[in-house]
Formats: sequence, C-alpha cells, structure tokens
Amino acid sequence: MTKAAPAAYARTVHGSGPGLLLAHGAGGGTAANYGSIMDGLAGRHTVVGVDYPGSGETPATQTPLDLDMLADQLVAAADAEGLDTFAVCGYSLGGLVAIRAAVRHPERVTSLVLSATFAHVDTRTELAAAIWQQLYESGRHVLLAQYLTQLALSAPVLNSLTPAQVRAAAEQTASALPPGTGAQVDLVRRADVREDLAAITVPTLVIVTAADSLIPAALQYQLAEAIPGAETAELATGHLPFAEQPKEWLGLITGFLGRQQDRH
Repeated sequence: MTKAAPAAYARTVHGSGPGLLLAHGAGGGTAANYGSIMDGLAGRHTVVGVDYPGSGETPATQTPLDLDMLADQLVAAADAEGLDTFAVCGYSLGGLVAIRAAVRHPERVTSLVLSATFAHVDTRTELAAAIWQQLYESGRHVLLAQYLTQLALSAPVLNSLTPAQVRAAAEQTASALPPGTGAQVDLVRRADVREDLAAITVPTLVIVTAADSLIPAALQYQLAEAIPGAETAELATGHLPFAEQPKEWLGLITGFLGRQQDRH
C-alpha cells in the first residue's frame, strides 16, 4: 500500500438501526470522545466511527491531515458497513469533518449534530492550539495535560478538584495522549469551513458548550448563525461534555435525531 493510497482508518461499529457516523476531536478518538454515550447512541442507531491517523488503531502518517481526507474516510467506513444514508455527529474538530462530509456527500448525509464546534479558530484559540502543539512536540506531556485540564474543564468542575487530583489526572492523561496529537492539532489551526456553511441543507443541531475556554461559545454561535436553519442548544459544560454532562449531551443528540426520524 503506497502513501498515496492510505489504508482504511480503524473503525468502531455498534448497535443497529439508522446510520450515525461519529467524528472525534483533535487529540482524542472515538472511544475517548464518545465512549460515555456509546451505549445510548447504539440503542437506536448503527453507530460507525473512525479514528484519525495516530488515534486508536489507525497508524500515524507523515502527511499533513486535511478535512477532505478525514470526511471521505468517515463515509468510506459507512460504505463498508452498508449504510446508504446517515446522520453525522461531530465533536470539536470532528464537527468540521462532519460539515465537510455533508458538503462533499450531500446525497448521503441526513442531518448533523455539531458539539463544541467552530468554523475557524480565532486568534485566541489559535494561540491555545499552538501552545498545545508545541508542548506535545517538545515531549512535555504532563505539562500539556495540565494545560489542557485548565482549558477544557469548566471552572466549577476544575475547582471541585484538589491540585493533587489535577496532577494525578494529568499524569494519567499524559500517558494516553495519542501519537497523532500533533498532526491533528495542526489541522485545528489550519482548518476553515466558513465557505461550506451556506451549502448545508440538512437539519443541523449546534450544541454549544457554554463554559468552554478552548472553543468559546461566541465562536460556536457564529457557526450556528451561518448554517441555514440550524438549531442551537446549550450545555453548561467546558470543552468535554462527555466528561462533565454525558447524560445531558446524549439526550440532546438522541432527541434531535429522533425528531428528524419522526418527520420521515
């Protein structure tokens, strides 16, 4: 297999019913970002997720990542599972992957759910991502994990922990950082789907993580305003709804998808 024709990404498949594709965030993976709600999603859908290069079982690549490649691999996983049409749920960077999938494969995508998602990074978020990438590539992974804890958790949740607990959690997080983190965060810094948004014609729910310091709520609302007819819902969480409010996050996703199915 040549570098020009990469092998299919490792995929996760659960459940039965209408198709639902999952796109994860930078430095994460399908299990890391959706594991806490997977059973709830799979109870109503055939859930298919792929891990980007350097996450899960997908080998890392030396080639810079791009949204088209990630979106097409996600749809290829649906093809491999025999899904003709599907909803797409994207978290953080995965929201941009979901948007690109909807624009590149409009006849396949039936609806979108975008959580903690942005159309492009502003200067503040680009700076945060630049520090994230530099700390990862320098090997200072415990410091990176502490930095991400400060950025990703809402203030009430972070302040419920002691400094010793944060340090212990950071050491655990540092040991589990996927090798594709640097390349995935590099894509966060470069990705821009603003020109795609007006072309989205499917029902879309934007779930705003209202206490998010990494992807501020204002960026998330800008995204929603540029998608024709998009609905919004707020979660009072930081950047990790799967850690802070998984039950509420699941309820928003399944409630929206259920309403779309009831209309058909």
